[in-house]
Formats: sequence, C-alpha cells, structure tokens
Amino acid sequence: MGFKQSVIEALAYYVYALVDPRDNRIFYIGKGKENRVFQHAEAAIIDKTHDLKLDTIRSIKSEGKEVIHYIIRHNLEEKEALIVESTLIDMLTYSKFNHSNQLTNLIAGHHQWDEGIKSIDEINAIYDCSKINVKEGDNILMVNLNQSYNQSKAKGVFKRFDIYESTRKYWLISSNKASDIDYVLGVYKGIVRCVIKVESYKFVRQAEDGTLFSKPRCCFEGEISPDSLYMNTDVSDYPFGTGGAIRYIITK
Repeated sequence: MGFKQSVIEALAYYVYALVDPRDNRIFYIGKGKENRVFQHAEAAIIDKTHDLKLDTIRSIKSEGKEVIHYIIRHNLEEKEALIVESTLIDMLTYSKFNHSNQLTNLIAGHHQWDEGIKSIDEINAIYDCSKINVKEGDNILMVNLNQSYNQSKAKGVFKRFDIYESTRKYWLISSNKASDIDYVLGVYKGIVRCVIKVESYKFVRQAEDGTLFSKPRCCFEGEISPDSLYMNTDVSDYPFGTGGAIRYIITK
C-alpha cells in the first residue's frame, strides 16, 4: 500500500493516526511524509522486536483485519508536524484527562474543513482524482479559492468560516450570468473542493468584514453536494488564466 506521487507532493509533511478496527481506538500517533503512515505494518512483519505498537499491529493482522489509517493534518512544514504530533500525544495520554469521553467541541478545529482528518480513501479521492466530466445541461461557475482555502494565511475579505462561505461569495459577475448558474464549484490547485447546487443569489456592495466593493458582488445560496459527480475532480482542462477568479462552463 502506498500513495501515488501526486498525492505525496500534495500531502507534504503530515500527522497520522493508526486505529484498531476491533474497537476503533487510536493506538499510535505519528508524523512523517511520503508513505510513512503505511510503513509500520511492514515493520511489524519484518521486525520481530516486541513493542506495544508492533504487537498491536500483529494482533490485528492475526485476526484477518487491517490497521485503519487516518491523516489528521497535512500540508505542513516539518516543525508544524512535530508540534501537532506532540500536542495530540499529550491530549491522548495525559493521565488526568478522562479518555473514555469524546470531545464535545461545538466548533471544529482550525482547518478541519480543508486539511483536517481524512481517511486514506478520502486523501486519494482529493489528490489522485479523475478529470471533470460536465453533464449536458449543467451551467457551472468555477471559482478560484487560492486566496481563501488556506485560512491560516487568508486576510481581510478572504477570511471565512468554512469552505461553503469561501465558495459562495463574493463574485464579480453580471445578474444575467448569475441567473444561469446551476452549480458553483470551489476550486483549489486545480481540484474541485466544494460543490454548491444553487438555489438563489443576491448582490451586495459590502462584505461582512466591512470591505466596500466598487461594483456589486454576487453571493450564492444553496446546498453543499459532497456526493456530486463534480466533487474532487481535476479541472485543469478549464484553467482560470493568470490572476483569474472565475471561469464559466456553459452547456445549455
């Protein structure tokens, strides 16, 4: 088992969890890059040393099951990965914490909506994806999320609560064009990360952070479609152009 090169390049450094499928408990937290997350299972076969991690993997495999892998955070620098790794280990092992209870945070952790916890299948779906195949009759507005996808670096009007908010606003298009759009696709690094099935739209002259626009900007409303045929597809055949923020794909 291993990631394709395109996935490796997108992941950079990451922090991962190994989970026992018999009780869905995390038994190991680690950090690495490339195919590090998969190397423990191989080590458990080759290396006969007894330690808790390798013994757990051997026990799982002896029952005909496989370790479950999760990527907790990715696209990190090595120093960042070390901090995330150590924090998670502290949270999961500190003796005075009650580890029988699940966290009840009402607000998801920072970046949870983009580079947060993903299964290996989800990681591959995002970074090793097929070309977009536009359905006849669908009018699409692709929007460039390069300035709002990474919220740790986003500034001013590009600061958003989640990926839905980043995708739906504020776009400089005409009302005639807006009325034709069936789907808005939020695109980051050539891949569709959010699909909104449009239900309505409105135009505003001021953003929620107080930014004033010289011309009215369009805000779409609709339903996120995580199972859309457009989700996690490669749209490199439809480039935005240098500095471009939007791109239309009109089929009717």
